[in-house]
Amino acid sequence: MDMARQQRTKESGGVPRQRLTAQDWADAALAAIGEGGLAAVAVEPLAARLGTTKGSFYWHFANREALVEAALERWEQLGTEAVITEVEAEPDPGERLRRLLLHATNRSAEDPLEVSLLATAAQPRVAAALARVTERRIGYVASLFAELGFPEEEARRRGLLAYTAYLGHTQLAHAVPRSLPDAAARERYLDDVIDMLVRPL
Repeated sequence: MDMARQQRTKESGGVPRQRLTAQDWADAALAAIGEGGLAAVAVEPLAARLGTTKGSFYWHFANREALVEAALERWEQLGTEAVITEVEAEPDPGERLRRLLLHATNRSAEDPLEVSLLATAAQPRVAAALARVTERRIGYVASLFAELGFPEEEARRRGLLAYTAYLGHTQLAHAVPRSLPDAAARERYLDDVIDMLVRPL
């Protein structure tokens, strides 16, 4: 073991410190965005959060902008693609829609990340990510309404309605949480929302 590694081992209490990955940095950046917006993505505070040095950052990223881009890509993967993959295990499109809205609204009520990203939508990188995610999410929800038998145009309209209901719920959950049903009544409330959305014209 070389002297530098011995020193790192000594400083970590005798346990060799695991090498951080680009994903570790992206996850830390996402947590910072949720707590303080895009301005909170700064190398030195993130290095302190991760218990490492700026050298680790520059091993993975050329600059802060590259980290922001990686964080946004990570958000797209975790907050959209992974959720879609999870609900796709349910064969019934109506139940898939219910599970999707329940999962998304519960998660957004607990995590301020989406509200923080919406608040920084004027930043070009964030705007591009929000556009991609919005189109993907509305498109997926519209496909569920199409599976339920709605014509394409109507399915798209209802997909948009469902997504705007989700965004409104997300904003209220952080701005005026008392205006929403508590946890015990939330599922009934969301069931009512879904019933209205799937009701034939």
